Amino acid sequence: MTHSTLAPTPAPKRSDRLDPVTFEVLKNAFATSVDLMSEQILRTCYSFVIYSRDFSSALCDARGNTVMQGSGDIAVHVGTLHFQCQAVLEEFGTDINPGDVFAINDPYRGGTHFNDVSFIRPIFADGQIIAFAQNKGHWADIGGNVPGSFDVNAKEHFGEGLRITPVRIWREGVFLHDVAQLLVSNTRAPRQAMGDLHAQSEATAVCEREVLRLVAKYSRQTVIDAMQETQDYVQRTVLKKLESLPRGEWETVDYIDFDPGKPEGLVPIRIKLTLDGTGIHYDLAGSAQAVDTFLNSGYGTTFSAIYAGTKTFFPDVPLNSGFYAAVTADIGPEGTVVNAGWPHAVTGFCSGPYEKLMNGIFELWSQVMPERAMACAFNLEYLLVGGRDARTSDSPYFMWYDWMAGGWGGRASKDGASATAPVFGPGLAVQPVEGQERLSPVLTTMHAIATDSGGPGRFRGGCGIEKGGMLTDASSTVMSYCCDRARSVTWGIEGGLPSIPHGVWLNKGTPDERFLGSNFSSVPVAPGDSFTRPSAGGGGFGDPLERDPAAVLEDVIDGYVSIGRAERDYGVVIRAVDPELDLYEIDDHATAAARNCIRAHRRDWLEDDADGVAVRYRSGELPMLDVIRRHGVILDWGTGELFPDTTAQYRELMRRRSAASWT
Repeated sequence: MTHSTLAPTPAPKRSDRLDPVTFEVLKNAFATSVDLMSEQILRTCYSFVIYSRDFSSALCDARGNTVMQGSGDIAVHVGTLHFQCQAVLEEFGTDINPGDVFAINDPYRGGTHFNDVSFIRPIFADGQIIAFAQNKGHWADIGGNVPGSFDVNAKEHFGEGLRITPVRIWREGVFLHDVAQLLVSNTRAPRQAMGDLHAQSEATAVCEREVLRLVAKYSRQTVIDAMQETQDYVQRTVLKKLESLPRGEWETVDYIDFDPGKPEGLVPIRIKLTLDGTGIHYDLAGSAQAVDTFLNSGYGTTFSAIYAGTKTFFPDVPLNSGFYAAVTADIGPEGTVVNAGWPHAVTGFCSGPYEKLMNGIFELWSQVMPERAMACAFNLEYLLVGGRDARTSDSPYFMWYDWMAGGWGGRASKDGASATAPVFGPGLAVQPVEGQERLSPVLTTMHAIATDSGGPGRFRGGCGIEKGGMLTDASSTVMSYCCDRARSVTWGIEGGLPSIPHGVWLNKGTPDERFLGSNFSSVPVAPGDSFTRPSAGGGGFGDPLERDPAAVLEDVIDGYVSIGRAERDYGVVIRAVDPELDLYEIDDHATAAARNCIRAHRRDWLEDDADGVAVRYRSGELPMLDVIRRHGVILDWGTGELFPDTTAQYRELMRRRSAASWT
């Protein structure tokens, strides 16, 4: 079974087995039972990563379908938890007993990546399975070639870490220590992993106790009926909302930066959306073959991206399998970048296809619901520094595991959100610097808004962040980075302009300066080495020349836009009167002239000779943001080498998304 297609079911009728009050009480009680599970794991986990909310919880029915997911869960786990519950049912069948707890992290059985380990507990009432409680948390390390288990160079999963097919960890309440020890011993932090294992399992017990309390109060059958009706209610609600929307087909494409197994060129992910009155239909035909790195997606995470991207445009609808039942998704045969299959490496799916699918879906639904339109958001990124912590005599392994906030795209009526969590996981918290420095020999040297990172537009993209660090007392240390969009730079729509490229600089501003790019593994680093990287902002929405000059002035005062980029991107000429007092003024006459100049030349700039643009960049004549925003040219930002095929593809996107809306 490849799970290439999941079809919607007809809209179910409202059940007459539950009165409206009882249904509403139980629907909300299910949500509470899941949120209690989340609160438990938050307070008992050992991992700093899980503590920073990289986890999700769910209540599933007896068939494994999701009844309710947590209100603060991260988007990437949406649409995967029921697959993993069903994998346990497929594996163990009738051999599931009260007191059992199962573990799974298998991305080829509907999971995400190997670091995300789920614990699943059956809930019995009167000797019958009525539900499953599940908690999924990101373990800081799951083995593999590099600390943190993110190996860009992996082509197959064998170098990525431990694959956990459905396995029993508790049998009828008895802890199987040997099985648990086998799992955690394959990580670089076994004590931490064992602590998370117990914390996650106990969290599922909290949900079990809450569900059984409901059974005692309302009866087993009433609770079972309410679980089904909660799913039916969501499906009916979605289909009802579709009745007022236009019918038709919409298509788009987004890209991964490159496939290291092929010549340079962006890797396409194609999406078609169809609304025909029977549901929401997606087709990913034409997406590229799996890439020779870990930026592939399994079927579970592709469906997750589809569901999470769509759910963004239905914010008031609860999330469960009723939502999934309203959607058809044909993700094609195994072997593509969106349906990689075993044994393709998939750990980096989160920075690869996942957010490309979500942002592409945002673009499609922006045409269906223009009042909710939003440009592209920044790409999720992980920076991992791992080795031996020399601050103590036993030099234990450490994993400095960092992700950053960034900017979301400009919207139809307002600027994009700045310095916020990625669309991958809006509930994901930025890790406290103080906690990071206590746990690892890495000193944070800066953490600030990245000026000019928001894509210019009538409504500006939200701003990203720049974060710097320095390695202190450590040995045998390497750095790895999982990201993308150094080449497929975060884009604008309806005339908006791109943001900035991702990528890590090592020892920037010194003779040893190196641009490491947006995807690398196992780069040796030594005490005293420094590193910095920005997160992108969101793409701009609408023509930047239509932005109110007063709004651009406020952006300059706030440090979101520099005076130079105000003129070059927005055509707004601003003079600094007294920067210490935030006193600036607009030169109205010069602004009118600058905007007329940009209007007259910007289409020609987008057609300038790309080789000549690259030469001008290398000579220092052209700044990077002119290269991207004016000329649509993509280079190696460290060496200035031109990527001609990538540039041709990126220019075509800019012609469609940006230039087509310019007047």
